[in-house]
Amino acid sequence: MSLSSDEGSELSIGHCSVCGHLTELVELPGKVEKFCFECSADVATASLLITEIDAATLAGRDANKLVAECSEISSRILERAQSPELGF
Repeated sequence: MSLSSDEGSELSIGHCSVCGHLTELVELPGKVEKFCFECSADVATASLLITEIDAATLAGRDANKLVAECSEISSRILERAQSPELGF
């Protein structure tokens, strides 16, 4: 479902692809899925971290701190995805 806002842009309302909550959704570049604001922030951050981890690894730099941060965010995403409090 889409709603028009006062500014003329469309707001997409539906279920988040991660947590399942019925809310306003965000589209991320390169992703087919749509996410709530909280999940979209984590998914976008995880994607950027993965890119930075790859770049650091290819350059022979230590990526341990980036890997730890990515692991923390990934755990948060997984926890939200497995939450029994889905908005269905």
